Amino acid sequence: MALTGIQIFKLLPKTNCKECGVPTCLAFAMNLASGKAELDSCPYVSDEAKEQLAEASAPPIRPVKLGKGVRQTTTGGETVLFRHEKTFFNPTLFAATISSDIDAAELDKALKVYNAFQYERVGLNLRPELLVVKDAGSGAKSFAAVAGKIAKESEFNLVLMTQDLDVMKAGVEAAGFKRPLLYAATEGNVDDMGALAKDNDLPLAVKADSVEALIPLTEKLTGMGIKDLVLDPGSRDIKQALEDQVAIRRAALKASNKALGFPTITFPCEMASNLDMETLIAGMMVAKYGGIVVMSDFTTESLFPLLLERLNIYTDPQRPMTVTEGIFEIGNPDENSPVLITTNFALTYFIVSGEIEASKVPAWLLIKDSEGLSVLTAWAAGKFGGDDVGLFVKKSGIMDKVKHKELIIPGYAAAIAGDIEEELPGWTITVGPREAAHLPAFLKTK
Repeated sequence: MALTGIQIFKLLPKTNCKECGVPTCLAFAMNLASGKAELDSCPYVSDEAKEQLAEASAPPIRPVKLGKGVRQTTTGGETVLFRHEKTFFNPTLFAATISSDIDAAELDKALKVYNAFQYERVGLNLRPELLVVKDAGSGAKSFAAVAGKIAKESEFNLVLMTQDLDVMKAGVEAAGFKRPLLYAATEGNVDDMGALAKDNDLPLAVKADSVEALIPLTEKLTGMGIKDLVLDPGSRDIKQALEDQVAIRRAALKASNKALGFPTITFPCEMASNLDMETLIAGMMVAKYGGIVVMSDFTTESLFPLLLERLNIYTDPQRPMTVTEGIFEIGNPDENSPVLITTNFALTYFIVSGEIEASKVPAWLLIKDSEGLSVLTAWAAGKFGGDDVGLFVKKSGIMDKVKHKELIIPGYAAAIAGDIEEELPGWTITVGPREAAHLPAFLKTK
């Protein structure tokens, strides 16, 4: 049973050092008890206390690591039902399905296509993580060959999908070094699949006919010492699948049901007859609350919007995406190139820099830290004032890079022009357009 805040406080060092980010050990203990803090944030907690606090500090949904290599990732670890309560931590993982009877040439072609699905968005590289090798009944050798080829020749991590124990063993032998997820332990094979997963230290999916039927299976597997589980309640009806996802999340978070405190795997590919409908279902599962979403295939028109949805949902609502404060060179500027300034809100930066690039006018873009706020919001909040902007320009080093003394500020920040001029005597402060889309025409006239 989870410890209370007071019980946790008694095990803490009581130094009130503030290094955990809160003023007192008591406040930290309360945050720990409510799942709003991590035990690792306290640098002075003893090993004995860590052992006793493990239950209190563990998230109600166990984080499960999948794969190895550059696309090693984690699913689960969530602590809230709604992202505005805190945030969601580990994004939904996307998987495409590869049949075990695919020939080598077709597999090479598919991997080449799948590896190309990488999209840059606000400075982040968005891409899928998993491939499901599905047993097509072509035998253990064929299954192992496909799994081994993917594991050795691609960055993708794997889900090995078969009910045949011998086929699964062959797949583990060929691709076990990549730490694949084994799918799935059922009522009929739970002992054998559990032993295979435990012997090879691999995560294991558990499939049943309902949420309630999962409980005895997960209890049996955890009793065997297997901790990394992924749940499939078996529902393939859209309405029931959604209800099951919500029920599992609520049971883990609200009822502290440890038997259901694991991430889930969902199969839109088994709920629809075409990829368009799969995509709609997958979008629902990203929002509520699929840990892994398995598609029949990856295509740009399907995958890209899902990746954007995932990015939006799993961005911390309390911490906007930002870029580093500093000077950015766009188009090889020289000492006569114009100097512009804006805030460090990532979307603002990428829109503004993109429009400057489109203008074909080389420029210096100054990015001032505004705690991730857009221009108008930062100005209203006092994070983009004239005095602060003037001081930043002085300290940025831009004066060593240009001969002129002209600064172009965003149109929405026109009110701070006078304060900047006072802080930067001799400089000309030019008010640029309000909308970034008007920057190319504006710069071409300068």
